[in-house]
Amino acid sequence: MTQTLRAAPRAGAREWAGLAVLALPCLLVSMDANVLGLAIPSLTADLQPTNTQLLWIVDSYGFLVAGSLLTMGAIGDRVGRRLLLLVGAAAFGLASLLAAFSTSATMLIAARALLGVAGATLMPSTLSLIRSMFSDPRQRTTAFGVWTASFALGGVIAPVVGGILLGHFWWGSVFLVAVPVMLLLLVLGPVLLPEYRNTEAVRVDLPSAALSLAGVLSVTFGFKRAVQNGLDAATAVSIAAGLVVALVFVRRQQDHSDALIDLKMFRRRTFTVPLVINAMSFFVLYGTQLFMVQYLQLVLGLSALAAGLWSIPGALGYLLGSALGPVFARRIGAGGVLCASLLLSSVGFGLLTQVGRGGLAAVVTGSVVFAIGLAPVYIVATDLVVAAAPPQRTGSASAILETFAELGGALGIAVLGSIGGAIYRQAIPTAPPGIAGGLWEDVRGTLGGAVATTERLAEPVAGELLRTTRGAFLQAFLVVEVLGALVMVALAVAALLLRQSTVARQVDHSLVAQPLRLDQGQNDRYARSVRQAARDADRT
Repeated sequence: MTQTLRAAPRAGAREWAGLAVLALPCLLVSMDANVLGLAIPSLTADLQPTNTQLLWIVDSYGFLVAGSLLTMGAIGDRVGRRLLLLVGAAAFGLASLLAAFSTSATMLIAARALLGVAGATLMPSTLSLIRSMFSDPRQRTTAFGVWTASFALGGVIAPVVGGILLGHFWWGSVFLVAVPVMLLLLVLGPVLLPEYRNTEAVRVDLPSAALSLAGVLSVTFGFKRAVQNGLDAATAVSIAAGLVVALVFVRRQQDHSDALIDLKMFRRRTFTVPLVINAMSFFVLYGTQLFMVQYLQLVLGLSALAAGLWSIPGALGYLLGSALGPVFARRIGAGGVLCASLLLSSVGFGLLTQVGRGGLAAVVTGSVVFAIGLAPVYIVATDLVVAAAPPQRTGSASAILETFAELGGALGIAVLGSIGGAIYRQAIPTAPPGIAGGLWEDVRGTLGGAVATTERLAEPVAGELLRTTRGAFLQAFLVVEVLGALVMVALAVAALLLRQSTVARQVDHSLVAQPLRLDQGQNDRYARSVRQAARDADRT
């Protein structure tokens, strides 16, 4: 008896059209994150929030996204990924209307929180649907490249669209962009997107969902508070409590019959290593962006709009990297692409150490180089993580990937921000004559506080103080970028550990890429050899 091993079915026109539909929410989420910063001055003048309320307007979306991802990924696996995507799209559109027409800071905070919960349904659903629609490994890598590029395209469009809207309409108009996009998704989604659910799971473990929300929220809040207020008692308690809750959550996942996440996935190197690489890449990126934004506005004196426009070259570099990543992945393999891309991004972060000499040109050049490097990292890491998960768990795996990315970014802001803040304070000498103690604390706290203080001082004290504090900030910026470049080199070394595992997968794909006619005994031996190769790769 002979059997034929055939290649994975290749996607057709319907799947590629469906991918374009899936790119819509990704494009929108990226735009939403970028245009809010442009709208802050006008919404502040209109709603007059307190400093605390303004922070919650900015942060509540990210908090709820991070805290809800694991639960939403598990729900998508159970109720259907397309269904969850469409429900989330409808909720996102309604919450956008609520945000656009908010009449108070409290109302806007609530709307942003609802946007976060709705946004948490989008990313796991889009990733898991791509995994279901594109079985062919090469096509899937290309699809993930398109998915990644949609975020970069949102970064390119956002400053332009946001500037036009805010120049002609009120601040709430930036939220209304989501409404027609989500309506289009609701119309085209049922036609072009397949449905997939895990028929074996029948319910969602609500206590685990509550634990995941509480743990991620507490840790993320602690990291963000550490940047704003330093490491105080409340920050330490928040992080410690979140870690304790996370441990309880993990223990429950080990013992529960219908766990939100399958901890066995973490035993596979092809899952855990790209997961960590992806998270640590966001660690460096978010920490770098924290300093880049301050440099552009507080050192170079650019407006928020101008700073946003100068971020477009980096977004275009990200688009270029997204296009090149799948091409090189097919030629040199996942491990090779990860290693080369991480090394390239380390060069980009290294270029940012030259901002003291190169100014704006160094910022733009460095951001373009590290963006070209990071885009393939995100594409390949996403592909490896999602492909390593069982088909019935891809929604959960996608949620884990996004949660780790959120936590990595928050940790990067907290850790690199704290290191940079300590260097900044150490580089500033004692208070010059004529500056009271309270004002000096503002100066030593942040560069923003220093710039605001100099506006209340007379020359030549103001000018000298501004030069001193900007010089201290540049020292901090340099150290942070050196650390970022070193982290990327270390991740490149870790990526080399993937080569044996990915080689095993590539051999598997190459063997099944063409129809093979085997008798039953040969087929059984082939299947055993593939399984043994996978086990050997994971052990090593």
